[in-house]
Amino acid sequence: MSSSQKHVVVTGGAGYIGSLLTAQLLQQGHRVTVIDNLLFGGESLMTFLSHPNFHFAKADLTEARSLRDSLPRAWPRPDVLFHLAGIVGFPACQAVGKQAAWYYNVEAARNLLDQAGNLQINRCVYTSTYSAYGASPDGSPLTEDSPLKPQSLYVETKLAAEELFLQRGGLVLRLATLYGVSPRTRFDLVVNQFVLDAFIKRELLIYQRGYSRSFIHVLDVVRGLMLSLTAPDEKIQGQVYNLGTENGNYSKDQIVQLVIKRLPETFIQYKDLTFGGDVRDINVSFEKIRRELGFEAKLTVDDGVREVVNTLRLGLIREPQHERYRNAQFIVR
Repeated sequence: MSSSQKHVVVTGGAGYIGSLLTAQLLQQGHRVTVIDNLLFGGESLMTFLSHPNFHFAKADLTEARSLRDSLPRAWPRPDVLFHLAGIVGFPACQAVGKQAAWYYNVEAARNLLDQAGNLQINRCVYTSTYSAYGASPDGSPLTEDSPLKPQSLYVETKLAAEELFLQRGGLVLRLATLYGVSPRTRFDLVVNQFVLDAFIKRELLIYQRGYSRSFIHVLDVVRGLMLSLTAPDEKIQGQVYNLGTENGNYSKDQIVQLVIKRLPETFIQYKDLTFGGDVRDINVSFEKIRRELGFEAKLTVDDGVREVVNTLRLGLIREPQHERYRNAQFIVR
């Protein structure tokens, strides 16, 4: 193994972010061990199976030796661990209940970190959510030092796992709202779902019309994760970064207009209804990751809308309404 080649473990590697991250890691010449329980299937990994630098293990991360037993014996110990696995999203966490959400999102992380410590994996990276902050009291951008205000079971579990990673000197990345296509695309995310509904139904029914969020393409998230492979220890150990871009700040109405631009025949209806459990209007600063790691997003929401529209028109995803493309049976409005 060359000095630049690393052995990287990706938990949840068959998922929305993980499958795309795996592709990027292999493309750059790294060895990749993916650990996943294949809750949503493993089609996203099929193209990697014959790659000499790819290893897959199906495992439950709550089991005591899940990490150790998943590693190929002929390879050196891992250099980096990306922990992406878990029950993602407040609808999914609400669906399984507090005990299961805590078990799979917090206790699994604790077990994983205990094994990583025994294996002397020195760089551990965790993906969290910028919903941790809640709404800004005065409208100013929230930074990594702003007070945390979890308002859903999902965020509570993410913050508890964050604390475990930070206690061990890990890196925490709080992600903006994702969009775009990957080997395991999700259609329960605002941008992707709006495009799908407009494409299939030729109409959009919009709730919570005025709220704003920051959005980031899944490929830009992967670019941010890749930066953590080579960044100096002092910029990684025990650090928290918001991962997103100020250029991704959009209101729901602006997202709708980008969809109409590509699918002008779409009929729009508005309905007043509030969903509890998660904050829907967040203004977050991404200055720290730009300053410290040099991160710059390359794709825009308009790029993502065009990409998803083209994917659907070309029939590249045969059954986009299938449940495997959603983390929970819940309509995101």
